[in-house]
Amino acid sequence: MENKGKIISVKGQIIEVEFEEGVPSLHDILVLKEDENVRMEVYASLSSSIFYCLSLSQNKSLYRGASVINTKKPITIPVGASVLGRAMNLFGDSQDNKGSIQVSEMREIFGPDLPFDEVQTIDEILETGIKAIDFFSPILKGGKVGLFGGAGVGKTVLLTEIVHNIVILNKDNSVSVFAGVGERAREGQELYESLKQSNVLPQVSLIFGNMGENPAVRFRTALAGVTLSEYFRDEYGKNVLFFIDNVFRFAQAGYELATLMNSIPSEGGYQSTLTSEMASFHERLVSTKKAAITTMEAIYVPSDDITDYAVQSVFPYLDSIVVLSRSVYQEGILPAIDLLSSNSSALNPRTVGETHVKTLIEAQALLKKALSLERIVSLIGQSELSYEDQLIYKRSRLLKSYMSQSFFVTEAQTGREGKYVKREETIGDVRDLLDGKYDDLEPEKLLFTGGIKDSNL
Repeated sequence: MENKGKIISVKGQIIEVEFEEGVPSLHDILVLKEDENVRMEVYASLSSSIFYCLSLSQNKSLYRGASVINTKKPITIPVGASVLGRAMNLFGDSQDNKGSIQVSEMREIFGPDLPFDEVQTIDEILETGIKAIDFFSPILKGGKVGLFGGAGVGKTVLLTEIVHNIVILNKDNSVSVFAGVGERAREGQELYESLKQSNVLPQVSLIFGNMGENPAVRFRTALAGVTLSEYFRDEYGKNVLFFIDNVFRFAQAGYELATLMNSIPSEGGYQSTLTSEMASFHERLVSTKKAAITTMEAIYVPSDDITDYAVQSVFPYLDSIVVLSRSVYQEGILPAIDLLSSNSSALNPRTVGETHVKTLIEAQALLKKALSLERIVSLIGQSELSYEDQLIYKRSRLLKSYMSQSFFVTEAQTGREGKYVKREETIGDVRDLLDGKYDDLEPEKLLFTGGIKDSNL
């Protein structure tokens, strides 16, 4: 048979397959002749007849000399209305104990590039109800948002709260896709239950490649999520909210595979193909004349080092950046957002308005001045500052405390009722703080409140 090959080596998740004739195409799926559930993807050529393949299944059944058959098809996933309200894996298998997903249509996960004239930019704010994000790094409809943070500072909780708030508000005119790449199964389960309790699960499709899966599955799950988003944008004409947790794990999976193939790494130590892999992922997540895809990405920062090469490779594609800080987390302020490091391309008078921009500039100036006073306060105390510096320092603490917030998705853990604050209300409250209307308040009084006027302070 011209589409038949032979395994010549198994190196972890990389399988070397030799074809004497009928050379396979890139991304073709090969199956073991003895068991068609054992699948591998043709990833790269080692010579004219030997190919590196990514193992997409357990390797227990693989051995040297085993025969494989080329299906001559790439990975395909089910798309359409049947995947809404469902959780599945890379191969379209149900993960929610609701039985198999009724397949109406299958689509390849390697989609064609869009013509440049079909891509559209939208100058409209997508409100989250989270004060720190809406004020310091507002989200553009059809834009890309990155949530950066080290281990345990609240990336997944923040992303889940954004899912909760935005999906509920936009459930009538949009659908959502959530891709879990390399994260814990427990977090996926908690998100599923949260969406179910909020009655928005019927508008959400979830696809998971958990931490325990092999790197090839994790690597391709991200592209499967993109494919679902493209389908709803193009075929349904619906605005899509695409969430992915975690983009670093996508880069890490590619690094694991490159290591097994003995690829020469780049100067940063990661795979030399990292830049093109990030481009192939991000450049498909665009808005068209039909509808918009708004992307929310959690990005793990290893060792809290924001200069890590994999982390830096994501920055060029983002419109809004939200940085989570361990020092803010240790102060007990949640969400632990670094207000000075977070920013957005939406922060211009045309998009957010003159009042927002002016208030933001003053707030940032206040926080920068207070930062320079931190060392003095730590050495000799706040009372030794001049009266003007004391006011600056006090107002900065009031502002930081005000930017803390109780989340709906953590009500069961904290016992505090979740708060949603409109962007205009946040701007007004910050304006009042800067003007000194709340100088008599202790900063602790503003912790985990909603809008100041609604807090009866």
